[in-house]
Amino acid sequence: MRVPPDPRHASEHHLGETILRTAEYAFKLPEPSHSRWHRAGVTPRAERIFEVVSGIVLSLFVLGWSWSIAAGRSDRDAGGAVTPVTASITAALTDPAATSTAYLTDALVRAVTPLRGESGRLRVALRQPGDTLLADTLPAGAAVRFESGVYAQLNDSVVAPRQPGVWGVAIQVGQAIKPVADFSLITLRPFSDKRRGRIGLYFIGSWPGERGRAGARGAQYANPEGFIEVTPENQETRVSEHFRLRDFLTKGQPNVWPKYLVLDLTLVDKLELVLEDLTERGLDVRGVTVMSGFRTPSYNATGGNTAGRAELSRHMYGDAADIFIDADGNGVMDDLNGDRRVTIADARVLLAAVERVEREHPALVGGAGVYAAGPGHGPFIHIDTRGYRARWLGSGDN
Repeated sequence: MRVPPDPRHASEHHLGETILRTAEYAFKLPEPSHSRWHRAGVTPRAERIFEVVSGIVLSLFVLGWSWSIAAGRSDRDAGGAVTPVTASITAALTDPAATSTAYLTDALVRAVTPLRGESGRLRVALRQPGDTLLADTLPAGAAVRFESGVYAQLNDSVVAPRQPGVWGVAIQVGQAIKPVADFSLITLRPFSDKRRGRIGLYFIGSWPGERGRAGARGAQYANPEGFIEVTPENQETRVSEHFRLRDFLTKGQPNVWPKYLVLDLTLVDKLELVLEDLTERGLDVRGVTVMSGFRTPSYNATGGNTAGRAELSRHMYGDAADIFIDADGNGVMDDLNGDRRVTIADARVLLAAVERVEREHPALVGGAGVYAAGPGHGPFIHIDTRGYRARWLGSGDN
């Protein structure tokens, strides 16, 4: 059988002949009479030698370059050796069982981080201590790290920390650690920790359900499942893009810490959607202010101005807030309708946004009431997520 010639040998033979012809031609060149070499003192023979040597060097460079290309093509066609780096990359891309740290950590982040509400702007999740966060077991070498102040836990199963608190979350796979950005896990203080109306020094009072007075009204009037423990260190934790834990704290007991908060994240989600609706209509919502968020049963009954408060106020259940927009920072509602006055008509601008949000997101339906300015406050709107539609007009309408 005739073996075809190696293309590299043919290329080398051809280039060798080219070099020889170049040399012969160079030595036969006529002597230049008045070149710059002559003016520099170089003899004609030395000039010819220099040109020959330069041609040989250039030819050798071309030969080496051609050989490298031919060799690379030959190795590729023959399945030549690959570097360890190339081999590892190829194996990771082609082996379906191979673990990719980057993709694995991203997948775990998505699994551990719950959906951020219909608004997409929620930044916390609320869980009971020890709750399972992910039903599937973690891959080998993977763990979830929780950090809260000086405390840290590294779990090889995805369960919530057993201590109440606000926890940062990070995913660890081997030596790679990826924090879950803009997200905190909050483990609740159990409702059963309340004794004689208090947790520690913080006075809360009792819910109607504890006295058997709200049972017939449905699950939305059941006792809260637990409390968020708010400290001076964690009160700035963002629960969403525009709201922090401290925004929803009950007024009063200013020097008592920790404080305890009941907060339904469906309310926060709805508030964010209302702000988004207003923003789309060109209004500046950066100064959104929560006049009243969660109210302890004790404060709802006796604290501040109690006029018009319902005994079963939704504020006690953490799914109601009284808000106004104050982008100019003067402490009262802005002129939202552009009539150069601040009246209850500006609260109705917020009501219109609530109506649009509830039509688009029926799972967030609830109550809304507009209020005119009164002693110590400007116009505002009450918004809640009680589960059924309710509308009312506060006293003092003009």
